[in-house]
Amino acid sequence: MAAHTETQLLINNKLVSASDNATFDIISPYTGELVAKVPEATPTDVDTAVAAAEAAFPAWSSLSPVERGKPLKNMAELVLSERDELAKLDALAMGRPVSTYFDPNYAAPHFNYFAEAAYPQGHTSLNTPGFLNMSLRQPFGVVAIIIPWNAPLVFFSKKVAPAVAAGNCVVVKSSEKAPLTPWKLSTWIAKCGFPPGVINVLSGHGHIAGAALASHMRVRALSFTGSTRTGRAIQIASAQSNLKKVVFELGGKGPALVFEDADIDQAAIETENSINWNSGQTCMANSRIYVQESVKERFLQAFEKLARRRSMGDPMQKDVNHGPQADRTQFETVRKYIQLGKEVAKDTIDTSTEGEAGESKSLLVHPVIFTDVAEDSKVAKEEIFGPVVMINTFATESEAIQKANDTEFGLYAALYTKDLERAVRVGKKLESGMVGINCTSPTGCWDLPFGGWKGSGTGRESLLDSMEHYLEVKSLYIRAPGIGGIV
Repeated sequence: MAAHTETQLLINNKLVSASDNATFDIISPYTGELVAKVPEATPTDVDTAVAAAEAAFPAWSSLSPVERGKPLKNMAELVLSERDELAKLDALAMGRPVSTYFDPNYAAPHFNYFAEAAYPQGHTSLNTPGFLNMSLRQPFGVVAIIIPWNAPLVFFSKKVAPAVAAGNCVVVKSSEKAPLTPWKLSTWIAKCGFPPGVINVLSGHGHIAGAALASHMRVRALSFTGSTRTGRAIQIASAQSNLKKVVFELGGKGPALVFEDADIDQAAIETENSINWNSGQTCMANSRIYVQESVKERFLQAFEKLARRRSMGDPMQKDVNHGPQADRTQFETVRKYIQLGKEVAKDTIDTSTEGEAGESKSLLVHPVIFTDVAEDSKVAKEEIFGPVVMINTFATESEAIQKANDTEFGLYAALYTKDLERAVRVGKKLESGMVGINCTSPTGCWDLPFGGWKGSGTGRESLLDSMEHYLEVKSLYIRAPGIGGIV
């Protein structure tokens, strides 16, 4: 590259450097070149952003939903018109192939929906004689939002839109791995018509800016998507500070069950896409596949053939659908698990050609398939977040359910069968917040709850559920003797 980008923080609608002028580098995971210098937000910057949000809250929350919706509409238009630029920024920062960039088609409907749906309702009650009672739903005030790196525009839209539509003011922290698309959105905040302080966007590392937000006494709610380990740290910080409300979408180790009566080719196509999409860097990926013994070989052959067809390389090229891991740390982590897998799996299928991995200067990892993996191994239990899948077998329905549920994660499970009764019966028994039947992730539904069981999160997000997390509930008891006797 001839030059690199220099980004800024957005605080109170002003683009500024970090308070100590510190920055960190974003290195292309494909070329190894410097692509951006990014401000490292300090706890002082967090305090300044929270103060700006706090000052903006009274005026913003007093606006009508229609007025709060106008800048959200403008943001929707911009993310669609600038989709190529946004795709390029994610490709540069974390290697996301531009060919897979659907994110504006997700973000724009979310900005548009919450621009028109921000009419939270309480209810009234005449059940207490002599009283007219009612409940109100009111915004918290200052909300912190910490987004992940694998789809930053998606998470920016699905969290920021309902929070500000409900009347809150927000401080967003982007991931240190992919801060460029959130920065680009931050340059549009004033242009869209958001008043100063309503949306503040910080870049930086979790142990500095993220920790400051998690423990901040004037942040009343926090939404986070990321690892279960970080979620635990945030929950502890919340408990030790002001018991702020927390909403988490955390890690996954998704199982997919393939019964012998399933459409095997369809199951192979969809499960291969699930684990290898975005180079395996998705929380919903079906990283554990359990196939009924009688169809194992047929399924495995179809799956391997598809995995070998992955078009690896430069994420800027439109014919590439499999880019590098997001950064050196992620690359080394995935390679470590691959080495562990070779020690605990009966067979290993590495789809790279001989010498390919060693010759490449990029952080590309070709899909790897492990079969007959020990169920108590780290490869079977821990989230790898890379294009690595284990394919084991089961004999009976009860064995399949037991293996699928033998995990501390519970985000997205899937099952393939033509037996409708079995589909419903097994689907009910899977310990997961979402279950795909004859489909798998990323298949979902915008108007149904999105979230996990067990270590995969707390709370739910969707068009219909998200706003609930950004509103407090208040009960008013109004003495009104004229409408009945007084208790």
